Amino acid sequence: MTLIKSIAGIRGTIGGTAGDNLTPIDIVKFTSAYATWVRRAALNDGSGAAEASKKRLKVVVGRDARISGAMVEALVHGTLTGCGVDVIDAGLCTTPGVEMAVVHYGADGGIILTASHNPRQWNALKLLDSRGEFLNAEAGAEILRMVESGEFTYPQVDELGRVIERVDFLPLHIAAVLALPAVDAEAVRAKKFRVAVDAVNSVGGVAIPALLEALGCQTVCLNCEPTGDFAHNPEPLPEHLTEISTAVVREKADLGVVVDPDVDRLALINEDGTMFGEEYTLVVVADYVLGATKGAKNTVSNLSSTRALNDITRRHGGEYFAAAVGEVNVVARMKETGAVIGGEGNGGVIYPELHYGRDALVVVALFLTHLARSGKTMTTLRATYPEYVISKNRIDLAPDMDVDAILEAVKTSCDDGVVNDVDGVKIDYPDGWVHLRRSNTEPIIRVYSEAASREAADALAKRVMIKIDSLQ
Repeated sequence: MTLIKSIAGIRGTIGGTAGDNLTPIDIVKFTSAYATWVRRAALNDGSGAAEASKKRLKVVVGRDARISGAMVEALVHGTLTGCGVDVIDAGLCTTPGVEMAVVHYGADGGIILTASHNPRQWNALKLLDSRGEFLNAEAGAEILRMVESGEFTYPQVDELGRVIERVDFLPLHIAAVLALPAVDAEAVRAKKFRVAVDAVNSVGGVAIPALLEALGCQTVCLNCEPTGDFAHNPEPLPEHLTEISTAVVREKADLGVVVDPDVDRLALINEDGTMFGEEYTLVVVADYVLGATKGAKNTVSNLSSTRALNDITRRHGGEYFAAAVGEVNVVARMKETGAVIGGEGNGGVIYPELHYGRDALVVVALFLTHLARSGKTMTTLRATYPEYVISKNRIDLAPDMDVDAILEAVKTSCDDGVVNDVDGVKIDYPDGWVHLRRSNTEPIIRVYSEAASREAADALAKRVMIKIDSLQ
């Protein structure tokens, strides 16, 4: 089974039979349910039912460059217009670009056609509300319910929607990034950085070089043709980035920039070809933003992200807050705490001064500003941050395993650490932490741990996994 239905949307591999893979039938059903939800949301937005019922609804649709994108896009456009919803076609567009376009055009929602870091055979529908943000759990559950019940209707022929505009949002996105007070474009231009870019043959191959050109950088492009035929596994992990690591050294680049297919995650490569560390993308940008911020300096990351963000936040006199895993949860926590920056340890950074969504473009601009003003090389800058190592492990679940009972037993038996049960169980120790949570996509318990060394992080994870084994 490779079809995954969740409150965040629908994701799966293309081809095969309904129920096992992402088929045209699945796409039409989910789009129809989403269009119904959008209409109901408009009726409940306080503008008055009579007025809202006559309103022409519009939804922004954009996609990454994967091979199935044009087919999925055609189905989504046709279904939305068949549901009486007008479409603003953003074409090839980054995920953050679609999010910002929803607000810019005053749309009622948005659909992003991307399977993010998943391989080429995957695709997905990611659903946005009228704020350009991912749907909350309640809205997502309602759409799932409508899909299962078939609770959607289609209008008469005179009420059909249409594609009302075809837009290239990238210039507006770049202009908004460069207009941010925290982005010092002149300082970056003065440095004339040489930057190697690996965009894994998707929309980042257009977006990132265009941003770098606006910042006066020399760009060395790898896999920047948006063919959708990914040159390597698109998840930006060290084992997939050997080509750009070699290229950074060969081309004498100041740094390397790697994005995933929809350009919401960013990984950095040092000038010597080593990894800056995906966990540290948020840390380094937060360090710069906190230093440039007056007043409250709160930050947020999810429970499975590095402790280094907490250390940096305290260094600047701010307060760190943890959120459950998932962008929508991080955004909600950021709003609650007034955080000036947040994100996740996978290289996804959220800078609300621009918008509440992970955005690799704004991260590139903020990071290059920091690098330019610091006068340091990548390796020298990286050495200024606390050193932690995360160990990622898993426990395969037997059919009869009671995950809730296991997590509760771990929680009550770990009296030598501070427990957080907002999302699974996280145990904080003076020298590290362990986080256990049920996977949303696989029959496993994820066991992440962090400490000052690989050996210490592995030992923390093993300690808890042994305890779980004894409970079975």
